[in-house]
Amino acid sequence: MLRIVSAIVLVALVGSTVFLMPPWATLVLAAVAAAAAGSELAGLARAIGARVPTLFAAAAAAAGVVALAAPHFFPERVTAEPLTALLLAATLAAGLLTLASTPPGPPVFAGLGALLLAPAYVGLPLGTLAAIRAMCGPATMAWMIFVIAASDSAQYYTGRAFGRRKLAPAVSPGKTIEGLIGGLVVAPIAAAALAPWGLPDVPLYIAGVVGLILAAFGVGGDLFESLLKRSAGMKDSSTLIPGHGGVLDRVDAYLFAAPVFYLLLRYWK
Repeated sequence: MLRIVSAIVLVALVGSTVFLMPPWATLVLAAVAAAAAGSELAGLARAIGARVPTLFAAAAAAAGVVALAAPHFFPERVTAEPLTALLLAATLAAGLLTLASTPPGPPVFAGLGALLLAPAYVGLPLGTLAAIRAMCGPATMAWMIFVIAASDSAQYYTGRAFGRRKLAPAVSPGKTIEGLIGGLVVAPIAAAALAPWGLPDVPLYIAGVVGLILAAFGVGGDLFESLLKRSAGMKDSSTLIPGHGGVLDRVDAYLFAAPVFYLLLRYWK
């Protein structure tokens, strides 16, 4: 029951922000989510002995969102330069922090990698999710969220009902090949069914193919975050969301899927 209540609250929060509030509210929500996920990433890194300041990881992740998405929300005021500035500043700051806080040894690479992952792995992908809202409107953003959610649910229930063969036992023992197949079957169906609403100018078969691609990348994002957690010896990224773990646990699939969708929307003619 706690898991269901938490899910309802999350859906209401995201839905009301995206559909009922001004567009910039989505940018703010994405930045807040990135800060929370960045701090969780720092916690995972510290579990393996890396020295990663939580505040820096949170701020760098949030800055990644703003740097990528702000030009789409405020094109007359913000250019693409903030993204370049962020990448340069994050690299320099991460190097200086590591130099000042970490003695020579393996933790140097672990800490530096985690510091750079905060904006690159968390901030920029969540920035693409917010940018989709600015570029194409709330329905298109929600379309992608629903497709990934439908695929995730299908993977879970298909895996529970029919799962026999492990997909990646060393990384995520609960995932099965049968569950993966279920998710990849449902994703294009959901994508095509919702296309008249979320992608009204796209043929149904193209929407289905895009849905399949996004679901596949979503699985990759899920497994990558599982790899990080297993490497840190942790089951969840945090306990922030009752019954669901942390923010990073909730957005892991979107961290790989959203950038792909963003690039398709921008450059695929």
